[in-house]
Amino acid sequence: MRVTLSDAARRRIGLFDDVTGATALDCLTDETGVCFLVAAGEMADAIGPDGRTVNKLEDRLGERVTLVETADTAERFIANALAPAVVHNVTVSENRSTVAYAEVDRADTGVAIGRDGRTIDLARRLAKRHFDIDEIELV
Repeated sequence: MRVTLSDAARRRIGLFDDVTGATALDCLTDETGVCFLVAAGEMADAIGPDGRTVNKLEDRLGERVTLVETADTAERFIANALAPAVVHNVTVSENRSTVAYAEVDRADTGVAIGRDGRTIDLARRLAKRHFDIDEIELV
C-alpha cells in the first residue's frame, strides 16, 4: 500500500535517517512518542551499540522512540510490531473485514498489549497503513 506522509513525519524521518544511518519507511506519533518503521535488516543500525543511537535520536526529538522492523508479509509484519512479545503464529482472515489473529505466548500478553494499549494500538495502525488489516486480535 502507498502511505502518505505529513510534512512533520517527513522531517522526523529525515532526522531519523541522519542520526541513525538507517532507513525509516514510516513514522507515527501518539501522545507518548514517535514510532518509526525501519527497513528490513537495518534495525541494528537504528538501535546502535548499547542503544546509543536510538537514545541520541530520542534526545534530538525530545520524545520517546519506538522502532518496528518492516516485513514482506502481513504475518511477519504483525509479529515484528508486537515485539518483544513472543508471537508463535499469525493468521489473517478475510471476511467482511480483514482480521489478523496473533497467537502470543500467554506470559507475553501484557507485553503485546503494552502500557495503556500502546503496543497493540501502534501494531494496528501500522498494519492498517501497510497491509490494510482492519483489526489485530490476540489469541
